[in-house]
Amino acid sequence: MIRWFILLGVLAALAGCSSAYYGAMEKMGIHKRDILVDRVKAARDSQQEAKEQFLTAMEQYKSVVNFEGGDLEKAYNRFNATLQKSEAKATEVRNRIRAVEDVSAALFKEWRAEIKQYSSEELRRSSQRQYDATQGRYRELMAAMKQAEAKLEPALVPLRDQVLFIKHNLNARAIAGLKNEVVVVQANVDSLVRTIESSVAQADAFIAGLQAE
Repeated sequence: MIRWFILLGVLAALAGCSSAYYGAMEKMGIHKRDILVDRVKAARDSQQEAKEQFLTAMEQYKSVVNFEGGDLEKAYNRFNATLQKSEAKATEVRNRIRAVEDVSAALFKEWRAEIKQYSSEELRRSSQRQYDATQGRYRELMAAMKQAEAKLEPALVPLRDQVLFIKHNLNARAIAGLKNEVVVVQANVDSLVRTIESSVAQADAFIAGLQAE
C-alpha cells in the first residue's frame, strides 16, 4: 500500500513534465493512446457537468429576477455561489482540453516517427492511412471542443454582471427591472449548451473510432 502511494506521488510529480510522465506510464503498460482516451472522456464529462452547472445558474438567476417574497439576500447568495461553481467548471473544461492537446501532440509525434520505421511499404501505407484518419477525427473533435470553450466566457460575462448588479441593489423594485435582461442571458447560456452537446457527441464519436482501430 505504501509503495502504491509512493508511486502515485512520483507520477504526480512527473505529470509536470509530460514526456517523463508518458514514459513512466508506458513502462506500466499504459500507452499514450490509452491516456488520450481517458483524457477525452474526462474533457467530455467536464463539459457535460459545466452544461448542467450553467443551466442551474440560469434557473437561479430567473428565480431571483422573479422574486416574489422571502429573503432576497439569501436568494442572491445562492445565485452567487452557483456562479462561482460555474466559473470553476469553466476553468476545469479549459484545463481538460489542454490536457487532451498535450497527450495527442505526444501521440501523433510518436506515431509519425514509427511510420518511418517500417521496412514493409504496404504496412507503412496502412499505418499512414490509419494515422490520417485518426488525425482527421481529432481535428473535428478539437474544433468542437474549442467552439464549446469559446462559448464559456460569453455565457459567464452577463451572469457576472447580473450578480454584481443584484449585490448592490437588493430590493425587489431594482430586481424587477432585470426581467428584460433575462432574454440576453438565456440566449448566451442556450448557445453554450448547444455547442457543448455537439462537442460531447463529437467526443463520443472520436472515442468509438479510436477504440475500434
